[in-house]
Amino acid sequence: MDIKSVISKLGGDMDRLRDDYLKVSGTLARFGLSEYEARAYIALVALGSSSASYVAEVGQIPRTSAYKIMESLEAKGFARSKEGRPRSFAPVDPSEIEQRLVSDLKEAFGKIRSVKDIMSEKGVPQLVYTIMGRDRVLEKIGEMVDKSETSFVISSPSFADIRKRLGKRFASASSRGVKVTVITSPFIKVPRAFTAVRRKALIATDVISDGKM
Repeated sequence: MDIKSVISKLGGDMDRLRDDYLKVSGTLARFGLSEYEARAYIALVALGSSSASYVAEVGQIPRTSAYKIMESLEAKGFARSKEGRPRSFAPVDPSEIEQRLVSDLKEAFGKIRSVKDIMSEKGVPQLVYTIMGRDRVLEKIGEMVDKSETSFVISSPSFADIRKRLGKRFASASSRGVKVTVITSPFIKVPRAFTAVRRKALIATDVISDGKM
């Protein structure tokens, strides 16, 4: 029995159910599941509890990858395993996952709003960089620190590493009267001469130089 058989057993409009299945798979992918993981979770919900091999058959995923996929689902909080011969898996209830995802999204956007409020207090940024890649980030940050005249705001979960490379340039900016504000994770050391703002769940390095009040 494959996923088409499962859909047919549900009855109703086959085309609509197939479209719903594809939409759900796409939505799960946006929440961090691979295509195979999304298929496996949907199959597991349909089955209730099953072995990895049977989930692979229903979800049309490679049998050779079945256990790896199911273990990944478990690690991501979408499935629970039960020891036995064979080992079986059960889906985490969709409503439980929904509550968790909604909670995570609310927290994430709450943090974004907090950063936005802090940045607004510092003025409208002239330059905002979000650059992927350690060397490019450090190069650009160094340039902006050197050119800053009144204020410099950096938001980063990796400020400790940035400070190791650019500490002297930050100190030089501070000594010439630039107000330096650092938004970083809790427990990361920030020089006393700088304004420190603690935030959890930072995922990128953002920089604002000489914002206008």
